[in-house]
Amino acid sequence: MAKFFDVHPEDPQPRAIAQIGDLLRSGGLIAYPTDSCYALGAQLGNKAALERIRAIRHLDDKHHFTLVCKDFAQLGQFVHIDNDVFRSIKSVTPGSYTFILPATKEVPRRLLHPKKKTVGVRIPGTKMVQALLTELGEPLLSSTLLLPDQEQPLTQGWEIKERLDHEVDAVIESGDCGAEPTTVIDFSGGTAEIVRRGTGDPSRFE
Repeated sequence: MAKFFDVHPEDPQPRAIAQIGDLLRSGGLIAYPTDSCYALGAQLGNKAALERIRAIRHLDDKHHFTLVCKDFAQLGQFVHIDNDVFRSIKSVTPGSYTFILPATKEVPRRLLHPKKKTVGVRIPGTKMVQALLTELGEPLLSSTLLLPDQEQPLTQGWEIKERLDHEVDAVIESGDCGAEPTTVIDFSGGTAEIVRRGTGDPSRFE
């Protein structure tokens, strides 16, 4: 049965954040709200949680997982990024965008696209997620919480707990959360390619 955390969106309670961090470090899988929609999250090296996400979402091995990073210093450890791409990403970050970039050797191989050796990265703007990333001291392995029988992600914490009570270890509620995922931009070829139009305005990458 999943734990339920109600975290203040503007002033996240340190005790709750510490408890969620402990749960992640002990191998847990969480459902948490972002600045776009709900996502599934786990500790970066957690292979079992990765397989649980694949099972919940019915994903194949070509799916791009996302590393949710605290800032550019952290992001730069996991992806190769040149100056032009950096400037483009910085202009919309933090925000509701996911960027696909060539991965460094710091990224576990099972997270990479099998042929392209790329990974998705993003820096979210919500205080709760930023507090959790500070607590963890590393990126959060993440994937949009879009269930196979749903066209859009679920938006309410109680609803997610009802659906996934025995499939995740915790559900976090933290203010309003939308139903639209991030806009995905692929920079792995050197120029911007819009892969998915979502919450973030894609026009600046067209």
